Amino acid sequence: MGVLLAFIGVALFAAVDIAADLHEGAALGHVATEAGILLAALLGSIFMAYRLVLTLRRARAMQEEAVELAAQLEVTRAEAARWRAEARDLMQGLAAALDQQFDRWGLTPAEKEVALLLLKGLSHKDIAEVRSVTEATARQQARAVYKKGGLSGRHDLAAFFLEDLMLPIE
Repeated sequence: MGVLLAFIGVALFAAVDIAADLHEGAALGHVATEAGILLAALLGSIFMAYRLVLTLRRARAMQEEAVELAAQLEVTRAEAARWRAEARDLMQGLAAALDQQFDRWGLTPAEKEVALLLLKGLSHKDIAEVRSVTEATARQQARAVYKKGGLSGRHDLAAFFLEDLMLPIE
């Protein structure tokens, strides 16, 4: 906006100076030079006005997109809240069933936490960060979970708990 105003100001001053020079009978070369300055200032003003219009259109489009995204986010939040409310009892039952199975396997509290994080799909590195332990400790605790559960690894752990959940609805 400032550059546009500067071009307009130069154009106005050049136009006033040309009018004064023509009135005073200034040399044609001097008037032609000032006319060139006036033309450059007018072209600069037009270019900057065009850029300003484009920028304002883009800003308006981005604002409209932000409003749409905010509306979509609200819909998604509402759907997530509805799903959580519908699944709350089921999730509590699943959490209790997981905890009972972990107890049957004789997992320590740390191993239970690692097992839950493995079921959520976290990597050993991510588990280490979440639990503020080294990655080697997270790996060792994961191996202990697999050994105590009689499982071969992460996939067996997930399959142990999720296999029966994936049955077709009758």
